Amino acid sequence: MVHEHTQEKQEVRDETLQLFQNLVTKKRDEGLRIVLIGPPGSGKGTQAPIIKDEYCLCHLSTGDMLRAAIEQGTELGKQVKAITESGSLVPDDTMVSMIKENIAKPECSKGFILDGFPRTVVQAEKLDKMLGEDDKKLDHVLDFSIDDSLLTRRITGRLVHLASGRSYHKEFFPPKVPMTDDVTGEPLIQRPDDNEVVLKKRLATFHANTKPVLNYYKHTGILSTIDASQSASFISNTIKAIFLSTFHFPQSFNVFSKPSLDSSSSGNQKSASASH
Repeated sequence: MVHEHTQEKQEVRDETLQLFQNLVTKKRDEGLRIVLIGPPGSGKGTQAPIIKDEYCLCHLSTGDMLRAAIEQGTELGKQVKAITESGSLVPDDTMVSMIKENIAKPECSKGFILDGFPRTVVQAEKLDKMLGEDDKKLDHVLDFSIDDSLLTRRITGRLVHLASGRSYHKEFFPPKVPMTDDVTGEPLIQRPDDNEVVLKKRLATFHANTKPVLNYYKHTGILSTIDASQSASFISNTIKAIFLSTFHFPQSFNVFSKPSLDSSSSGNQKSASASH
């Protein structure tokens, strides 16, 4: 009798594990579709490559996509070039078409990280409509939330070595010799727009445009707010936990606990079977 109960427990565990593996495989095959929202300097640029490598996603930055489309000379790229050269803003429909073109590429087959779009509720609605045409939808919108005062300290203290792209910070990651690159000994610079006056204007615009977008995604249930003041490793672990939360298991079992099969319930099941 004890052997039978042990065998039954093992069978339930095996079935539970198999179901869990099937769910993981299904989720991996479906891919992850993610939007990153956050002000400049909030850490999106640090986390995007980590997420990309961890989940085999493509990283779509609107600025990079616009430049690539123009360089490649595609039909869409020609339209974008004409629009930007005229000094006009790229229309929402053109942006959505460009995103659709990019997510159809093989490197985006497992999903994508979208950075820099949507910036308005209308853009968010158009993005949802475009994905819905292929029976797809966004899985997560990650809001990198950080206090403006800390962000100002981060941005205004940035130093850059132009030739290599290496970056430093006056307060958080200073070079060994002030204003000098550790590797080459060449001078570092501070970008002209990394100053408090410019940053305040950029943040005011960001907050005014972004709040309605965050409210839109909050109502859809896919918005997660991240404390972007934390360390990069802490934020990375937070994001992993958010992604794991998308696994929805049947209430009949808990993959983190042992199946409940005691002798009385087993006996009752056998009695019920025998009575039929």
